[in-house]
Amino acid sequence: MYWPIGTPRIYTTTTAHAPSRRESVLVSHDGLPAGAFGGVTSPSGPASLTARDKELNPDDAAVAVAVAAAADADSDAVPATPGPPLTPATPYIRSIEHDASKPGSARPDIQYLGASDPAVVPAYEPIVALKVSRTGHLFAAITASTLTIWQTKPTVIIAIVVRSDSSMRAYGPSVDLLIRPDSAIFVLQTDSDYLITYSLATDPDARVYKPHFVDHTNIQRRRQSHFGGPGNSAPDQILLGPGEGTGVRDLSVRFRRTIKVDAGIRCALALDEELVVATKKPATVQCIRWTPDGAASQISTEIISRMGWLDKKASIRHMTHDRPMNLSTWVTNDGQAFAVQRILPTQPASDTDAKKLFKGYCFHTPQDPEHHAIRAVVNARFSLIAVGCADGSVHVYSARDYAGNIPPSHVHKATASLAQSGCLTSLSYSPDGYCLFAGYEKGWATWSVFGKSASNSFNADSSIARTNEEHWLTGIADACWVGGASELLLIGHQSEAIWSLEMARSAVTGCYSPPNFFRTVLQSSSSIMVYRGYDLPDLTSISAEPFLWHTTRIPSNYLLNQWPIKCTVISSDGRYVAVAGRRGLAHYSVNSGRWKTFTNSTMENEFQIRGGMCWYQHILVAAVEANRSYELRLYSREAALESSNVMFTQQMPAPIVLITPSGEDSLLVYTYDNLLYHFVFAPVSGVIQPIQVGQIAFNGIVRSPARVRGLSWILPEKQMMDGDPSQDVAYASVLFLVDGKLVLLQPSVNQGGQLKYDMRVISHSVEFYTSMRDQSLTHTLEESSSYLIGDADQGSLRNSLWIFEGHALKLWPDAHDVLHAASNDPNKELPPNVSIPLDFYPLSILLGKGIILGVEPDLVQRKDINYSFFRFSIRTQLFLPDVLRFHLGTNDATAALCLARQYQDLEYFAHGLEVLLHHVLDEEVDLAPTPEEALLPRVLTLLSSFRQYLDVVVQCTRKTEVRSWRTLFAYLPPPQELFEESLQRGSLKTAGGYLLILHTFEELEAASEQSVRLLSRAIRDEDWELCKELARFLAAMDESGETLREAMELVNIQVNKVSESSEMMTKLEVPSFRGNGHSRLRRQSSGTGSDLQSNSDSSSIGTASPV
Repeated sequence: MYWPIGTPRIYTTTTAHAPSRRESVLVSHDGLPAGAFGGVTSPSGPASLTARDKELNPDDAAVAVAVAAAADADSDAVPATPGPPLTPATPYIRSIEHDASKPGSARPDIQYLGASDPAVVPAYEPIVALKVSRTGHLFAAITASTLTIWQTKPTVIIAIVVRSDSSMRAYGPSVDLLIRPDSAIFVLQTDSDYLITYSLATDPDARVYKPHFVDHTNIQRRRQSHFGGPGNSAPDQILLGPGEGTGVRDLSVRFRRTIKVDAGIRCALALDEELVVATKKPATVQCIRWTPDGAASQISTEIISRMGWLDKKASIRHMTHDRPMNLSTWVTNDGQAFAVQRILPTQPASDTDAKKLFKGYCFHTPQDPEHHAIRAVVNARFSLIAVGCADGSVHVYSARDYAGNIPPSHVHKATASLAQSGCLTSLSYSPDGYCLFAGYEKGWATWSVFGKSASNSFNADSSIARTNEEHWLTGIADACWVGGASELLLIGHQSEAIWSLEMARSAVTGCYSPPNFFRTVLQSSSSIMVYRGYDLPDLTSISAEPFLWHTTRIPSNYLLNQWPIKCTVISSDGRYVAVAGRRGLAHYSVNSGRWKTFTNSTMENEFQIRGGMCWYQHILVAAVEANRSYELRLYSREAALESSNVMFTQQMPAPIVLITPSGEDSLLVYTYDNLLYHFVFAPVSGVIQPIQVGQIAFNGIVRSPARVRGLSWILPEKQMMDGDPSQDVAYASVLFLVDGKLVLLQPSVNQGGQLKYDMRVISHSVEFYTSMRDQSLTHTLEESSSYLIGDADQGSLRNSLWIFEGHALKLWPDAHDVLHAASNDPNKELPPNVSIPLDFYPLSILLGKGIILGVEPDLVQRKDINYSFFRFSIRTQLFLPDVLRFHLGTNDATAALCLARQYQDLEYFAHGLEVLLHHVLDEEVDLAPTPEEALLPRVLTLLSSFRQYLDVVVQCTRKTEVRSWRTLFAYLPPPQELFEESLQRGSLKTAGGYLLILHTFEELEAASEQSVRLLSRAIRDEDWELCKELARFLAAMDESGETLREAMELVNIQVNKVSESSEMMTKLEVPSFRGNGHSRLRRQSSGTGSDLQSNSDSSSIGTASPV
């Protein structure tokens, strides 16, 4: 559901010139005295840096970059900061402490840029590590000698720490970076087994380098008002972009302490309460508390050989932690992966376990060196753990509980060979869990959550990428998601740049609503893209033309403070779109091209969307949280967005998990207290309001409401058409999408007469599902109106249930069959479903057009520009052949025929039949089934019911090997009869195709009667293109040309006889009109349509001919 778009922005952390005096770059000796160059000493300077206390003149610059704050020399301006507490000594970790200085003392171990001995940021040092804070508002990068802290929006450097030469010699170059989850402490790990910590202090109200315009005229204001930018109300914000309304924060960095790990550092992990360090020799795990606790030691140690659940000789190679699941992953040197939890001191433990710090379970054991684990990461949204292996593949496991029940789920196959990709270097899930990113030594790749390949860089031309110095294509050292997964930060090997790649994603990721499946909407960092092919002609809607996308930018005055966009939803008729960011909302009319936003920022910031949105006609229904209250609010598209214009407010007793429309006028609301509310929209005193008509409690059935991603229900046909809406809850079968499991809850009555629900999981590894019953009948395509009115039991897909399981799109043609099978016996197998393999990611099912819609990314590299960029193209695939084959395979020829007739007016219907015949023929040529098991005769019987029958057969022969023809014609009339029938129908090009088949089967003599008759008809109809092809065919039969000469003589005789004999003319004549314009007249002349002109006759190029 994620695709890269455009070309990435580039940010660098180094400068090639000396910065101005106004910029303060901290040069830190990390506790060493200035000029020290060996060993570790204890200077008299303080252990931390004081905060900067100076303001910038607003006249200096409109926009600038604020860098690290340093200590002010004036002791009266800033009081001294007490030194850090002493770190207790342990056998394996030695703390290097420094006493705090007295007030007024100078710092000899710190130099500032612009001082008498100026320092500069080292140029061209490659970035070795990149980390992002938990909230995403900051990220940091390190080189061997620097620490650079960035603000995400605006993307500017707000602090730089440059390690001095003495620090580099004493502690070694930096190799890794850790950030405490609250972003208050940054930790540098060096290659000499030191941990250097810095603290970060911010002033939430202070801003630096704020642009200021002394004067702006009314003309400027009118221009700003014209484009609706942020400068309309606040001219100082005219230069700011999405998410930059908060400005550049003011912060200070100070050195805390340096810790020497005598046992060596294998890897480390920064948690909320402590720093976890895995040592080399001896192999232990150290837990160092950030803040000393007087009741316990600051450092706790557990030796790996005594853990019991780890091999005694094992050492930890890599560690990660997921806060939502409170679960860590450890990867050991023998290629195993473990799920680990910290044993808290408050937990009861036996005497033997009193010293235990961790408990863990091995869930990945490699069978060979290729499957050795390298990286592991947790997906809390879907309860998955992904393990990156040595061969480049990613094995994913399902974390069902905390007791070690972690079975395999699926495998993300490597998109390139190990030689082409190199070893795995980075692995991370997007914040919403829908996308997995894997960085390699020579490129990168992304997959959907359950294994569908999305994009990669391995198809890039490496020579062009190297010439352009595009390190983001040639190898990844580290990667981080920012902006709610709207951007991906990348760093390459031996590169000093940070690349920010924008990602487009489906609206389903933020708002799981049925209209988002039936109307494709993509959202990027600052715009939305709506697919417009639903209401266009058939052939136009399946093209890949860019004009099929309606693209609009989200208003900049909304993005200024509410970026990133978290929720996007479209109406069922595709006319309206609504978006919601951090707070407030905005909505858009596709037809008029106009946005509506709150004119008052106070109203906009008063609430946030929590639980999603949906449209009912022109009314936007929003689940909001405002002042710790939870509501459903109704906004009219026709009214201005103001608090006073809220049409209706429905108070809810608990936070809302999700809302979803159902049917024509129903709304389902699921809350965190495990209740499902059923509302019906109805006019009350002339105003549309949601009226509650029922509710269902799922206590004891759904364990965690927060894990529910999607919800819908299926009503019996009689209840939906004629039943009382207040009784829907008693008849509805509820579908829940929990993690990756699709759960069916069916109502029944127990012995006490109370309603109960029987639960059954009907599918696993589900990325999304949709029931066609949720598609509003009012807004379906006009050309499929007869399709929807037809009897649902006669092959219609109106009751179908579609699921996407990562590798294939599957459907049950009738969901009632699933309900019936699940209700009779919980252990009974579900009915078989249709599996449709796809080579692209599906986004929508266009039921009336018979196609599946998706997109595919494409990397563009050109030699006339010095950058590469991503774009995505539309992909479509017919689902009709697969569904028809399913019905024929289950001997349900009636359903197949009814379904095919519902789509027979599509312009590409014949192509769908040809695909069906081609696939079945290819399989049965190799398998050679018995006549009773053969599917081919059933397919041919189905094809014979349509006028395109002869064209489909001959087109299929042109695209298959000659050896397959015998198998095909074993169930068909002789080619001679098919030739005659084509000739009688006037399908001359189709007859030419059968002429080639007759020749291949050696049933055609030189200058045969069939060739002469066909050539004569072509001359009479003035089809000179066919005449040319026939002449070439006859000339190729012998080198002397005698066959062609003989045929021409017979043709002349034939034409003369025809011109003289009206009787012969009657025998051979076909309707003289051509093309689609007279199809109605031909249809009237035959009830079966057998005399209709075939599609191949409507064009003279690219159809069957005897060459």
